[in-house]
Amino acid sequence: MAADPVADAALADAAARVAAAAPQVVLDLIDQLVAGGHSGWVVGGSLRDVLLGRAPDDWDLATDALPERLVALFPGAVYENRFGTVAIRRRDELFEVTTFRTEHDYADFRRPHRVEFGEDLVADLARRDFTVNAMAWGRGPGAADTDGTEWPTLVDPFGGLADLAAGTLRAVGDAHARFREDALRMVRAVRLAAALGFAIEPATLAAITANAALVGRLSGERIGAELGKILETPKPSVGLALAQQTGLLAVISPQLALQRGVPQNKAPGEDLWDHTLRTVDAAPADRPVVRLAALLHDIGKVETLADGHFPHHEAAGAARADELLRRLRYPRSAADEVVHLIRHHMFGADLTLSDAAIRRFIMRIGRDKLDALFALRRADDAGSGTAGDDPVLTAFIARVHAELTADVPLDRNALAVDGTDLMGELGMTQGPRLGLVIDELLDRVVVDPGLNERGSLLLLAQGILANMDKDPVAS
Repeated sequence: MAADPVADAALADAAARVAAAAPQVVLDLIDQLVAGGHSGWVVGGSLRDVLLGRAPDDWDLATDALPERLVALFPGAVYENRFGTVAIRRRDELFEVTTFRTEHDYADFRRPHRVEFGEDLVADLARRDFTVNAMAWGRGPGAADTDGTEWPTLVDPFGGLADLAAGTLRAVGDAHARFREDALRMVRAVRLAAALGFAIEPATLAAITANAALVGRLSGERIGAELGKILETPKPSVGLALAQQTGLLAVISPQLALQRGVPQNKAPGEDLWDHTLRTVDAAPADRPVVRLAALLHDIGKVETLADGHFPHHEAAGAARADELLRRLRYPRSAADEVVHLIRHHMFGADLTLSDAAIRRFIMRIGRDKLDALFALRRADDAGSGTAGDDPVLTAFIARVHAELTADVPLDRNALAVDGTDLMGELGMTQGPRLGLVIDELLDRVVVDPGLNERGSLLLLAQGILANMDKDPVAS
């Protein structure tokens, strides 16, 4: 086959751009591999990102050296797993170097049951997911580095460079085979499309649709991690819409998938799913909990739909969100906060509330959750087509902030007395009765902050105890 000067020039240009971006520590690792009689190649997402002008999160390498040989070449290196990955620490950074391999028998649609190490770079690239991730930059053993013709070299056997230029995500080889080997690749495809602004080419997209049900075989933790990455993208609606289109969403969360077609009196011509997508995009990109809450804030609407309304959908949504986040193995603290935000996202921004009612609102939400709740409400408003800040909401938030900055007790710790004082001064003992008295004191102080001094609270506590003794049922 005759050489293609245009393609050769593109490869040379790409190789030069990687050489200019590669940190010296990566070049040193490749040099050490070559000096030991082996090849050294930068592979995967790091290479893709450099060619897109993006800063890679890490630099992964591949080689024909077996794991045991890598450990011998790099003292202190750690053989991480049976898939041939060795971790090497340099300058307080960790680099992963993986032996070329072929994989067999993907019975669980995620991990190969059998791995064979090899010496063929192209065979190693052939097992990767997408063409833009199936390129390599580096050199083989003994490659010259004096005249610039052999080092550095970009190897691109599957047309990844052209797909990169076209903004296309294409499976390597048979897309059905790639997704049956590892079903997570389908979720990764919609995530990469959102993150990179790429289109999934038709055959690959069709293969995702045909094999979407296999995602149900994956661990919730793996799916949750990819979902979190989709929500980190500049416009998560791109990946989420693809997940809906291909059937992936119906496997991950049937309740979310059923939002398509549910009418809602929000933006004209849009349904509940459109509203959810708008809300997620409007949520702050630097607040992952708020973005996740935005995705799930109306997850309870489908089951509560009655006569065009969604009564108590926030309570149903909190329950459904909790179930989903447990299945996806989200960290418990983050999941609890998302559930809390969903449960309270329909709060009324009522400017006629008394100062005491505003303080009770703060106590119910928690002062550390207020900003997240307000960010979710603003995103929800944007998802409904509301332009700019709602002046009523803005005024309500101002009132909340005024109470936060005032020296007003809003929790037990701010009271001028505590359980020890009540036990010492009034002879109370540990137990539910003590807690009830403290809660009643806090409620009195919320209404009248001037009561929050030791003498007044002890007198109030004495009166509360007397009332409890008159009405034992109330205590």
